[in-house]
Amino acid sequence: MNSFWTVVGFTVRNKLKGKAFLITTIIIALIMSTGINLPYIFSQFGSGDKVTNIGYIESQQAELAPGTATGDQLKAFFEAQENPSLKLLPYEDKGSAAENEMQLKQAITDKDIKGYLDFGKMTESGFPEMTYKSEKLMEFEMTSSLQGALQMIRQGTILQDAGLTEEQMALLNAPIDIDTVQISATEGAGNIGEGKSPEEQAVNMGLIYFIIILLFMAVMISGQMIASEITAEKSSRVMEILITSVSPLKQMFGKIFGMFVVVVLQIAIYVVVIIANISMPHNNKALGDLNIDLSQIDSALLAYSVLFFLTGFFLFATLFAAVGSLVSRTEDLGQAVMPITILSLAGFYISIFSIGSPDSMLVKVSSFIPFFSPFVMMLRLGLADPPVWQVLTSIGILLVFIYAAVWVSAKIYRTGVLMYGKRPSWKELRKAMKAYKV
Repeated sequence: MNSFWTVVGFTVRNKLKGKAFLITTIIIALIMSTGINLPYIFSQFGSGDKVTNIGYIESQQAELAPGTATGDQLKAFFEAQENPSLKLLPYEDKGSAAENEMQLKQAITDKDIKGYLDFGKMTESGFPEMTYKSEKLMEFEMTSSLQGALQMIRQGTILQDAGLTEEQMALLNAPIDIDTVQISATEGAGNIGEGKSPEEQAVNMGLIYFIIILLFMAVMISGQMIASEITAEKSSRVMEILITSVSPLKQMFGKIFGMFVVVVLQIAIYVVVIIANISMPHNNKALGDLNIDLSQIDSALLAYSVLFFLTGFFLFATLFAAVGSLVSRTEDLGQAVMPITILSLAGFYISIFSIGSPDSMLVKVSSFIPFFSPFVMMLRLGLADPPVWQVLTSIGILLVFIYAAVWVSAKIYRTGVLMYGKRPSWKELRKAMKAYKV
């Protein structure tokens, strides 16, 4: 047992002292910090909540200038809003279209307005022809806001002409709210949970996102490190020395557990970075506006999250260790681990892209496949309501598969670490594995 902990300690120290680990951890922490603070950074450089000013010509003779009434209506519409994004500024009619155009262009040059509305003749819609002019290209958002405002103005005008009172119009425009609650359709069927409110669903969805991404990162980081370290030891012939003092089985599991400690430490650093960044004043206010209550996390869901994270990590780590033991050159490692990487990617993508449909047939079937179940069953537990027998069946299949994977991986590792040169064929590998009892 002492040799096992010796391998664990050696693996942890070797990785923590490596420059690659430190540099990678620092870079990822900086990227995470930048990503969390990106909205605040953009707000400092952008216009933020500033109102965009739009000019128009206001004529004293409205019958000669059909755009005056429309401009005044838009001005009143945006002024009535609580937080308007646009503000209409009227400019005096200079008597000619050329002088009016020159006046509005000068306002743009002076930064008083971002653009202006040019009105034409009346149309059958009840509004004059309108053209928004500015120095920017593709002002689709601006024209969309103006079109929406004009639609609301026309709707209000039609309703007033129909004889509706202000109370009736307010009642007609009042929003209708519908609450959603997740329930268990079959009582007494042993389903997970007894229904979730919208707040609980939102918190659970956040937890599912976090666990799935966390597991994927842990698998990818640790798997590559385990496989590359074993291959490097083989290529440098260090493995021949290690194999004489530590049994292959203890060596394999010592490396896996050591890498697990390293990954947990690295993830802990990232969690501290995330908490430190979201606790900053400008981010803390935004988080408070979301009204996130972590106490609403289902304790059973949290327990399943830990279980599936550990089993998923252990499954892929043993496979990466077995494959790494078969490769003698680090140049061949990427191609050798590609099938395992694809399997982990498939489970990750199935769960992420099925968040909107957690009860689809693809999700139900893949939640029983050991390579995918650590990702997909977590999705079902958080966003659907699977029966307990399905959850236990998925866990049972996963544990049996892990046992078989450990048995096979131990045989492959014991055989592969002493095979140098070209990659062994399946016939050679099977023959060597039969000579070793796990």
